[in-house]
Amino acid sequence: MVGLTGRLAALLTGREITPEGFTGTLQPDERVLADSRTRRGEVVLATDRGLWIDDHHVPWHLVSKATWASGTLEVIEASEAEHLEGGVVLLADASPQKLPLPEPGKIPETVHRRVTGVIHSRQHHDLPSGGAWFVQRRTRDGVVLHVRPDPGTDPDEIRTLAAGVGEKLGRARG
Repeated sequence: MVGLTGRLAALLTGREITPEGFTGTLQPDERVLADSRTRRGEVVLATDRGLWIDDHHVPWHLVSKATWASGTLEVIEASEAEHLEGGVVLLADASPQKLPLPEPGKIPETVHRRVTGVIHSRQHHDLPSGGAWFVQRRTRDGVVLHVRPDPGTDPDEIRTLAAGVGEKLGRARG
């Protein structure tokens, strides 16, 4: 429970109070938007910069997918696996992380709004071995083109397609 002193400090500094037990380190200008706690006691924090699960931070542009169903937030985090021609970034998805939230508060809608809010455009391309999503996402450094392959898609097909898309984008910018 946050006391009067904590609430006054939050008002004066313009920063939300982080929940008790949060072990991460927010940036000086990072704002807390919503928080909750899993059944296991992990702190789940949505900020203007990303999603925190205890001390692990995932920037919004690296949340490949987040779904809310039956009291559980499922998050798929991406990592930048390879930087391809034309500024295209190949993503690799981690295994889904399931976060049961008995009292979710504003976490589900905040996560949904933030994940979809960084998407500038998205388009799926079919390939002989599967397909891939090309997603332009806003980051703190500008718009980045990510390619997220469907499971089982041939990596060489992805690279070839991504190089062509990157080249077209480069011509459109230049």
